[in-house]
Amino acid sequence: MYKKQMTLQRYLCLALLIISAVVFIYSLGIMTDLYDSLYGTFRRGKTSVTGAEVYMDMQGFNRSFLLGAIGMILLSVLLFITNTHSRRRYYIGNYCAVGIFSVASIAFTCWAHTQIEGFKAQFLSIDFEALLKHATSRKTLYTESTFWFDIHYLVFGLLLLGTVLLILNTIWKRKLMNEERALIGHGKEAVA
Repeated sequence: MYKKQMTLQRYLCLALLIISAVVFIYSLGIMTDLYDSLYGTFRRGKTSVTGAEVYMDMQGFNRSFLLGAIGMILLSVLLFITNTHSRRRYYIGNYCAVGIFSVASIAFTCWAHTQIEGFKAQFLSIDFEALLKHATSRKTLYTESTFWFDIHYLVFGLLLLGTVLLILNTIWKRKLMNEERALIGHGKEAVA
């Protein structure tokens, strides 16, 4: 049973590192369409399209989001530093790494979700007719798509799924360690 569990924990730690990298890539891409379609509407800090302020409003969030994504990558690397991916028995460092990663990923997901949903609502309040006129006259991108806002459900859904699996793996590992300890204890009683 240990072999299956150890194989799972190895793949799970690798998957969490990959998912954290996906979150980082998403943090780089969330502003892509907004930049292409809204940045050109600004002249001397003012916009000619009502609601286009969402682009400037998101700058601080995007900076924090990028730093948070880098933090998630570092925390997933912490799982490898503590050998959570390969250790037969977990020690306090492994439990701390799992706990820190789990709490951080849940908190980061909740924070990012509320921020992104707020900015999505602000984006949908843009005067799209004025934006279309501007895009046509300046030959810039015009989009009403909320793809980059909506894809966060998939990205953070994967992160939360990986976190839940990491917690379940830790519980399974703990159960196996207790069973092994009990077997060793019974073996010592039989020898005496």
